[in-house]
Amino acid sequence: MDVHPEKIEEILCAEAYPVPRYCRGFPVRSLSNSQFATICPSVTPQGIAALIRIPEGVCSSNPPGNPGRRIVLLESVQDPGNVGTIIRTAVAFGFSGMFLSGDSADPFSPKAVQASAGAVLNLWIRRHQQVLASIDGLKKSGYRLYGTALGGNGSVHFSDGIPLVIALGNEGAGLSPELLSMTDERFSIPMVDGAIESLNVAVAGAIALFAVFRGEGW
Repeated sequence: MDVHPEKIEEILCAEAYPVPRYCRGFPVRSLSNSQFATICPSVTPQGIAALIRIPEGVCSSNPPGNPGRRIVLLESVQDPGNVGTIIRTAVAFGFSGMFLSGDSADPFSPKAVQASAGAVLNLWIRRHQQVLASIDGLKKSGYRLYGTALGGNGSVHFSDGIPLVIALGNEGAGLSPELLSMTDERFSIPMVDGAIESLNVAVAGAIALFAVFRGEGW
């Protein structure tokens, strides 16, 4: 609430829940316990929720005027928990924005928002069908596109001086051939030989985004 108070439309409280002091200054609506339970996906809701305005431009194909130097691309990532976790990780490691293909999970769905721990408001988001065209535009303006791939290079270095996009693909199929053909570099994450075929996309993303944050690689 301290970070984006302008996004809060209303505070919703269950009838037995005392309104906290930090809610002062916001419109507060009291709901019966049964009403509150119907709007909260949690099995045991805490008794307080906020109605948040979705940021403008989410469905636009264009990034903001100043998109930042570190961007994440999610292509066909369909689990909202994975989407939310990657958003939270991206914010933690200084990424300024995220593109999602139109068939990726909605980053503003309850499960994704919960997995993001509210970080979904801390970076710009664009989710639409023409995401490859958007990435092509970034490449033409000087961004370098890195893509995760099982057969990618086992050695990679992320230079802090070059604006970049890290592309993460579908949980089962990975990145599409179309997107892979656009990458400047394809990389994989080294693992113990034969131990396991691949990592969860959110885990792989966390490793890659942390390496970018450190200006390093492996």
